[in-house]
Amino acid sequence: MLIAFICHDKPDHVDLRMKTRPVHLEWLEKNKDKIAYAGPLLSDDGQTPLGSLVVADFENLEAARTFQKADPYTQADLFAAVTVMPTRKVFPAA
Repeated sequence: MLIAFICHDKPDHVDLRMKTRPVHLEWLEKNKDKIAYAGPLLSDDGQTPLGSLVVADFENLEAARTFQKADPYTQADLFAAVTVMPTRKVFPAA
């Protein structure tokens, strides 16, 4: 099942994001077999990160939530809000 993680950073926490980014990228690399897509959510300037979007494949929603809690950004208390929800790829057709 594909799961979307929509994570919004706490305001004025870009420094924490940048400090935590190397270990976050290592964690993504270790889990790349699950991940369909991962990247930052950006402000209108197209440069400033405001959050994260991850779409990954899991056996169930519980496994996905456990995975999200292990994210170094989550561990660093970067996020103000996190949504974890099932999704489905519709377009382009597989």
